[in-house]
Amino acid sequence: MSELPRGQCNSAWGPGFWAGFVACAVVLALAVPILNLWVPSNSAVALPDYLVPLLGKYLCYALLALSLDLVWGYAGILSLGHGAFFALGGYCMGMYLMRQIGTRGVYGNPLLPDFMVFLNWKELPWFWWGFDHFSWAAAMIVLVPGMLALVFGWLAFRSRVTGVYLSIITQAMTYALMLAFFRNDMGFGGNNGMTDYKDILGWDLHQPSTRLGLYLVSTTALGAGYLLCRFVTISKLGRVLLALRDAESRVRFLGYSVTNAKLFVFTLSAVLAGIAGALYVPQVGIINPSEFSPGNSIEIAIWVSVGGRGTLSGAIVGAVLVNLAKTWLTGAAPETWLFVLGALFVATTLVIPRGIVGLLHSARWVRPRATAPLPAGE
Repeated sequence: MSELPRGQCNSAWGPGFWAGFVACAVVLALAVPILNLWVPSNSAVALPDYLVPLLGKYLCYALLALSLDLVWGYAGILSLGHGAFFALGGYCMGMYLMRQIGTRGVYGNPLLPDFMVFLNWKELPWFWWGFDHFSWAAAMIVLVPGMLALVFGWLAFRSRVTGVYLSIITQAMTYALMLAFFRNDMGFGGNNGMTDYKDILGWDLHQPSTRLGLYLVSTTALGAGYLLCRFVTISKLGRVLLALRDAESRVRFLGYSVTNAKLFVFTLSAVLAGIAGALYVPQVGIINPSEFSPGNSIEIAIWVSVGGRGTLSGAIVGAVLVNLAKTWLTGAAPETWLFVLGALFVATTLVIPRGIVGLLHSARWVRPRATAPLPAGE
C-alpha cells in the first residue's frame, strides 16, 4: 500500500476541483450577505434576517455530517454517538456565553449563571473556571470532544470492538451523557440547559450583523473542514482507512497499525463535530441535554446515507437537503416527518445505496474521477 500516484494526487487538487470549491464558496459567502444586506426587503429574492441563522445552522449540520462521513464512509466505523461530541462542543460554547452575561442576568450575579443562583449554588464549580475567556473556551471546544474520543477509541479499538457492537457502545455512551446532563447537580443547567445569551466577543447576538458574521464563520469552518477531510482521505492514511474498512484483518496482517489509524481519524472526527456544535449554539440561542439524544446521532447517519457515504460532498448535500425537508415538513405536516425520515433510510438502503452523489456519478451527470493504475509490481 504505497502512496497515491503523483498524477492522482495532482488531479485531486487540480484546477477542476479548485474551480468547483471556489464557486461553492462564493455562492455561500457572497450570495447570502448580498441578498440579506443589499437587496431591498420588499424584493422577492430578499433574504430576511431570521433566515440567516437558519442557514448557519444547516452549515453546522453539514460540518457534523462531514465528520461522520470521515469515519463511516472511509474507515467503516459507524458511530451512533457523534451527537455527543457535537453537544459537548456546544456546551463549551454555552458556558463561555453564560459567563459573558455577568450582571445582566435575571438575578444580577456577576459570577454565577442564573440557573446556579436559582438552585442555591454558593460558588462557581471548578470546571467553569476559565470560561470567561474566549481562548480557554476555544481550547475546550477542541479538547473536550477530542479527549473523550481519544479515551473511548483507545479502549474500543485496542479491544478490537468493531461493527454493530461498536455502534451500540457509541450509542450507549451518548445516552449515558444525556442522562448525566439532565441532572441539576451536574452544574450544566439540567433539563433547561443554557440560554438567554447576550453577546459573543462583545458583539450583540441579537443584532442581524452578528448573526451574519456567525454565518460567515460557519461557512469558513465548513470549507476548512472539507479541505482537511479531503487531505486525509487522498493521503496514504486515506488508502489505509479504505483498506481496513474493506478488509481489516488483511491490513493488520500486512503490519499496519489499525488501532492508531482508527484512533486518529475518530479523534479528528470528534473535534470537527465539537466545532460544529460550538458554532451551532450562538446561532440557535440554546443548548440542552436533548442534543445528546441517541435519535439525533441516528439522524446524522441518515444525512450521510442520503447524500452519499464515502464522498464527503455527499455528506454536506445530505445534511442540507434533509434538514430543509425537516424544516418544511415540521411546519406543514409535523406528524409525517418521522415517517418520511424512516422512508429515506429505507430508500437509501434498498434503492440508492450510494446516495444522491453516488447516483449522479452513476448517471454520469457528474464526471467521475479517473482511477489511477497501481504501480508495476503491486
